[in-house]
Amino acid sequence: MAVCFPKGSIADDSATLFSTSNSPEETTSVSSSSFHHSPPPPDASISTKKLSIRSLSFSVLPNRSIPTSFSELIRGPKPINVLKSVSFVARSSQILAIVGPSGTGKSSLLRIISGRVKQRDFDPKAISINDQWMNSPEQLRKLCGFVTQEDNLLPLLTVRETLMFMAKLRLRELGSEEREEKVERLLQELGLFHVADSFVGDEEKRGISGGERKRVSIGVEMIHDPPILLLDEPTSGLDSTSALQVIELLSSMARRNRRTVILSIHQPGYRILQYISNFLVLSHGLVVHFGSLKSLEKRIGEMGIQIPIQLNALEFAMEIIDKLEEDSNPPTTTQIEEEENQLFSSPLWPDEVIDKIPKHNNSRQISIFYSSHLLEIMFLCSRFWKLIYRTNQLLLGRTLQAIVGGIGLGSVYLRVKRDEGGVAERLGLFAFSLSLLLSSTVEALPIFLQERRVLMKEASRGVYKISSYMIANTIVFLPFLLAVAVLFAAPVYWLVGLNPSIGAFAFFTFVVWLIVMMASSLVLFLSAISPDFITGNSLISTVLGGFFLFSGYFIPKQNIPRYWIFMYYISLYRYPLEAMVVNEYWGAKSECFSWADEGRRRLCVLTGDDVLKNRGLEEDIRRMNVGIMIGFFVFYRFLCWIILARRASSTTI
Repeated sequence: MAVCFPKGSIADDSATLFSTSNSPEETTSVSSSSFHHSPPPPDASISTKKLSIRSLSFSVLPNRSIPTSFSELIRGPKPINVLKSVSFVARSSQILAIVGPSGTGKSSLLRIISGRVKQRDFDPKAISINDQWMNSPEQLRKLCGFVTQEDNLLPLLTVRETLMFMAKLRLRELGSEEREEKVERLLQELGLFHVADSFVGDEEKRGISGGERKRVSIGVEMIHDPPILLLDEPTSGLDSTSALQVIELLSSMARRNRRTVILSIHQPGYRILQYISNFLVLSHGLVVHFGSLKSLEKRIGEMGIQIPIQLNALEFAMEIIDKLEEDSNPPTTTQIEEEENQLFSSPLWPDEVIDKIPKHNNSRQISIFYSSHLLEIMFLCSRFWKLIYRTNQLLLGRTLQAIVGGIGLGSVYLRVKRDEGGVAERLGLFAFSLSLLLSSTVEALPIFLQERRVLMKEASRGVYKISSYMIANTIVFLPFLLAVAVLFAAPVYWLVGLNPSIGAFAFFTFVVWLIVMMASSLVLFLSAISPDFITGNSLISTVLGGFFLFSGYFIPKQNIPRYWIFMYYISLYRYPLEAMVVNEYWGAKSECFSWADEGRRRLCVLTGDDVLKNRGLEEDIRRMNVGIMIGFFVFYRFLCWIILARRASSTTI
């Protein structure tokens, strides 16, 4: 049976999605009894919007397992069909809910429509807008807002700051006053004005409620006014009142802005059903029903099944989902095309909406690259400063660690003598300082991991570039790490009584700064490749342990096995350790640190030059080592940029 539409809906500002199989038995009028808040008919001069999907199928390869036979090894894993020629229609000013048991492809369907799939999994002949085929997921990402199940927000920003940051980056063509006005209107529309200056919060830091956090996630996607909004289970994890408030908000926004809203939902409550116009019921990737709640009741009745009084039609449909699948009778491609031509014979989307669809124009992209890049860096720097200032475990932890570590080490090695024993003590001080400074950045790992998911979401949606993020991170952290270096170096240097030269002290402080910079880059790189905190912490400990072992402090270079000698050259400990030793003794080459009595004469048996030669430091390698340390700093950040850029290009968040 072909999909039917009421005549009154032709003038509606709507979006339609079509396919060829497993379509509904029928579609009822918008004025369903289950929808009590229908808006007045829109003005006839407003163009209709239309999104068409035809014969949409999607399959994935299962995780590789040990093959049970030789033929299975040759053939490889068999793909799993997640979606099978899905068909449905969504109109603007209404809410379409996708329902079905777990594993039926609800989330996959939303991700495909929103363009959150890889290019190789995208069918360029399945989705069109105003009869213009969408050739890449990027085009859909520009037109669709997508709210995931998880609220990927930064907990240390306020609600207003979160929305304002997105407005600055997504509405760059507007002035500052216009952006502020838009954010204030959005706060009112979302019902968040009373918590606008409250922190978003998370499981660890108390902030706004779960329902309010979900509305912030919706606001983040609505800031640039996408014509289509898709939400993956927006009511999951919320109490009934908060869930109802979210659906009421979506219904209001859909009617007011004539926006197409499509969401997946699990067992909506009775009060929520009145805000949803149509339901798409999926089973095993197939469409078993599409239409209003009233049409579902009618269909179940036509099957000769009576709905229990204590259940609504949708709840009961989940119990008889297999029977609905057996009873489904999809329309043919010809029937769908005829229906589409009858309903949409005029231009469907306004020209300005079509213009928003990204077209590949390299010359234009190059002309705006530098100005947009600078703006992104500025906005990201501002956000980084706020996050550092408000992250107590990072700000206070690193500051106290530097002060306590510097004073503590200084008190242990207080006024080290300038004799042979003092030489050994100074070397031990330098080695322990390196170990303390390099390992002190591990506490930043959970912060980077928490921020990484937000970064992946924002970068994959084109909010800013990964390179802008890396540059802003570097700009903000350099002065912070410099302060940490000064707080550590000043007390330990003068309490121990190292080289009294001001130049030597300045170089020592500079080396400490480079040490924490290298460590920060290393942790940032390892956080980019680590799936979680436990793995990342283990990886950092292993890497730093290997670097310390082959630094030349425990095992001289000549005693390191040949197959491990590469660790000596890439060790982050080696170069600052050598620089500190040279800085301490280069100006005291002729100074004697150990005397021996030979008869009536006293002979010097250990000079500063001897200390350097014993370490293989016969030349002043300070400048070279500084260059190598800066190279490590840049190298690890470059690797991090490559990894994050590749992840962002393939992420589907």
